[in-house]
Amino acid sequence: MSGESGSFANDSHCWDVAVIGAGASGLLAAIRSAERGFRTVLLEKNAKPGVKILMSGGTRCNITHDTDAAGIMQAFGRQGRFLRDALSALSPADVVSLFHAEGVQTKIESTGKIFPQSDRALDVQQALLARLHRSQASLRLRESVQSIEQHAGGFVIQTTNQSVKAARLIVSTGGQSYPGCGTTGDGYRWLAEMGHTIVTPRPSLVPITSSAEWVKDLSGITLPDVTMRVVKREDWESRRDPLERLSFARKKPLAERRGSLLLAHFGLTGPVALDVSRAVTSSSSPHLTLLVADLVPGVSLEQLDEGLRYQCEAHGSRSLAKLLPESLPHRLVDQLLRVVGVPPDLRAAELSREDRRRLVVTFKGVDIPVTGTRGFTKAEVTAGGVTLGEVDPKSMQSRIVPNLFIVGEVLDLDGWIGGYNFQSAFSTAWLAAESLS
Repeated sequence: MSGESGSFANDSHCWDVAVIGAGASGLLAAIRSAERGFRTVLLEKNAKPGVKILMSGGTRCNITHDTDAAGIMQAFGRQGRFLRDALSALSPADVVSLFHAEGVQTKIESTGKIFPQSDRALDVQQALLARLHRSQASLRLRESVQSIEQHAGGFVIQTTNQSVKAARLIVSTGGQSYPGCGTTGDGYRWLAEMGHTIVTPRPSLVPITSSAEWVKDLSGITLPDVTMRVVKREDWESRRDPLERLSFARKKPLAERRGSLLLAHFGLTGPVALDVSRAVTSSSSPHLTLLVADLVPGVSLEQLDEGLRYQCEAHGSRSLAKLLPESLPHRLVDQLLRVVGVPPDLRAAELSREDRRRLVVTFKGVDIPVTGTRGFTKAEVTAGGVTLGEVDPKSMQSRIVPNLFIVGEVLDLDGWIGGYNFQSAFSTAWLAAESLS
């Protein structure tokens, strides 16, 4: 229900709640706030709301993942526990139900990603806008916030067009990923000025660049099942024995994910590369990290070695390239043979035991040098943001500034690709609006 606060209590021009940023979290926060009876204004600097929604998931919008709260938390690593109460307030099943209620039917893909049945992100945006309209929240577009001042009992928000007074404030400005959508990190400055600590923002879920020529030569090839690990380059190179390197990568990776990989002219992209990119950008210098790719994760090193030995003995007159894993593209096999120094047209019977072992180790752990990433312009989310210790996870209210709520990607929260970050945005927004008093 509606309430007033402090010196703004008798000001008829004061809103109960102001929400800054009309992305996924801001739209839902404003919706729920208004539905609960609070006079709510939603400020957005763009000419239209939900711009990032429209381009997410290849314009299909992956709204959440087919999992439970524990599965969502796992995707955020150590930070995931922060989302426990938010996910209790709005679970993945609740998000699906929310969109179904607005006429947006959904589908679950084999990867667990949940999309609108229509494959249209526009349907997601329109559903939120329809509910926003019914809630009677006021949407103000082309209102770029310039500053926020704290006053007794409220906030004064100065935009390019006006001053807006509000007793409560929800900041949902997003991070710095896809800055063309308007997410240029504005919220960090305002929140820092109000006393919050900002963990240095960096790109996450971002394509990784590499100097490996064989990768560039294979641009456009997709490998559907790869285990990708990130290791410290110095630690990898200090181990001369190839088997010791493999063991190290398995036991002490900075990050590890299994999934689809796409080779590109600049390096690596696709879900598995994006998911481990956070570990690359967290390094003081990306080139200090190294990617180690297991190209046949369903087969052990011993099985692969024994299988290749048998093939060479049974089909010694055939070219070696034709005996290597059929699941891998021929062009990739040829390139890896060159990396190892074995001619692709070598007869199988001529493969030495030493070369066979080197070849097997390469398929189970080919190392790919890292030169960097494609930056915020190609990043799907932002790592870093408002430090979580300064926000109450039971309400999303600032522990520093009363009546200030912080939600979505502006927080130091970033998860795997697959709808996890949208779920975090929706859940934190919903909890904040439910916590208003």
